[in-house]
This record gives sequence, C-alpha cells and structure tokens, in this order.
Amino acid sequence: MSPTTSVVVCAYTEQRWDLLRAAVASVAAQSVPALETILVIDHNDELLARCRAELDPAVRVLPNGGTRGLSGARNTGVAAANGEVIAFLDDDAAAEPGWLAALLAGYADRSVMGVGGRATPVWPGVGARPAWWPPEFDWVVGCTYVGTPLVGADVRNFLGANMSFRREAFEQAGGFDDAVGRVGTRPVGCEETEFCIRLSQTTPGTRLRYEPDAVVRHHVSADRTSWSYFRRRCYSEGLSKAVISRMVGQSDSLETERGYVTRVLPRAVVAALRDSVRSGRPHRLLPGGAVVLGLLFTTWGYALTRWTGRRTAQQAG
Repeated sequence: MSPTTSVVVCAYTEQRWDLLRAAVASVAAQSVPALETILVIDHNDELLARCRAELDPAVRVLPNGGTRGLSGARNTGVAAANGEVIAFLDDDAAAEPGWLAALLAGYADRSVMGVGGRATPVWPGVGARPAWWPPEFDWVVGCTYVGTPLVGADVRNFLGANMSFRREAFEQAGGFDDAVGRVGTRPVGCEETEFCIRLSQTTPGTRLRYEPDAVVRHHVSADRTSWSYFRRRCYSEGLSKAVISRMVGQSDSLETERGYVTRVLPRAVVAALRDSVRSGRPHRLLPGGAVVLGLLFTTWGYALTRWTGRRTAQQAG
C-alpha cells in the first residue's frame, strides 16, 4: 500500500493566480489521490484571503508562520502536514496525472527517504525555447537540465519544484534553513540542495531517488527568459553554493557540480561549435557562448562569496 501524502504548495504573489489555481487543480486530478493539499501563503494577507474565498474548501490554506521566504513557507507546510510523505509542488507548476503515483512508487524501498521527479519547462509566448538558451542551463528556471539522469537513479538532491520526503526526514534533519532560499523575486535558492545534503549527512545510508516518470510542467515567465535574468541567476547560484559549502562542507556541496562542469558543459560547447560550422550559421554558436558565460558568472558568484567569507573570518579572528 502506498504511503499517505500531503502535497504542499507555497505562494507569495497574486500575479500568478491562474497558475496557482492550475497547480492546485493538478493535485486534485492525480490518479493516486493525496491525503490533503496544503497551500501556504508567504506573508501576503490579500492573497491569503482570496485563496480562502475562491479555492476549493478542501484545500487547507495557511499563512506562513515562519520567516518570510520559501524556506519558512515550506517549513510551515511540513509542520501542518499529516501525511507519511510530504510532497512539494511550485505554485507555477502543474503536475501530470501520474505524478504522485510515480513519486510514491519510489518509496517501496524503506532506505529511500526522498523521491523527486522531472520538471519540464513551459516557455512563454509560442512556447519555444530562446535560441540562445542552452538546455544544460534549464536549472536557471527551475527545470530538469541536460546532465540529469535519463532513468531512475539515486541522486544528491532534487529540484524544488518537484520533490518529496518521508516525514521522518524532517524529524531527523530538521527543516529547510532560511539562511538560504528564495525570498520573493530574489533569484537565490538551493535550500532544497542544502536540506538534501544535510539529510544524507545526518542519516548515513539515506537514499534520495530520482524518478523521471514523475513529471511536472514548470511555467517560465517572460521576465525569466532575458539575458539579464540568466546572468543574475547564475551569479546567485554561485553565491548560494558558496554559502552551502560553508554549512555542509565543500566536498559534499560540489560533488555533483564537478561532473557537470568537467563533462556536461564541455560537450555542450563542442556540440554548439560543430553545429555552427556544419550548418554555416554562426548564430547556432550562441548556446555554446551562453554555457561559457553562465559558468563564468556562477564561478564568479561562488569565488567572490568564498573570498568575502574568508576575509570576514580573518578580520573577526
């Protein structure tokens, strides 16, 4: 028998109202029903009132009782949840009907403490990916990227838009740390990465399972397809990884990234160069250039934050 599941959705703005409604509706349409849907509103009284007035009464609508931001909102949802498994879905993502069933199938093995799935981007407008945007950097918009396993596999961490954990995971490792994580539109994240690493460190033998059949469609807003957002988000990723490396150790915090940087990204650059040469179309080199620049901005954010932290520690000493 599948474990009971609480699905937690966190929201902070009315600008995503239609997407939020679609996210909640997608949970109700699952082939395996959830025990409950919990919607946590992050310090927005108007949105809180609207959700309570207009959404299905079966949805539990709660205010964020913790620190403003996604980590605090998620922790509020965890504290209120009654399910044996707690799943998380973004307010701008819609789950496919078999999403929950695929997540829960991963818990057949008791050593599995968390299961995450695939997030496919839904691009704005005509739905076409920007010509210069490399699929290796789809993590910039919270989606599954080239380099993620193609089949079910154990992984270090999940995408925040599509993840779940046994209740015991939070009892053993605590909640999401609000020292990291998105607050409003600030493109800083990685709170789920830090939690997954901390869980594995706290409970040796813990397995986190990626199931590509657990699919959500993650909507990408137009403002997130600009070069300025791409650059800012890459820099912020480096900043976040530097903070996490101080929290959980550099080895664990960069274990996955080493393979990504040394194998996945060089292949992307070579492929873009080859495509440009063979087609005689120089613009096809743009994704390769975006890979190089994205890596540079991420590295800059990481290095600058590590250096600043080291200087602060030296001054304090």
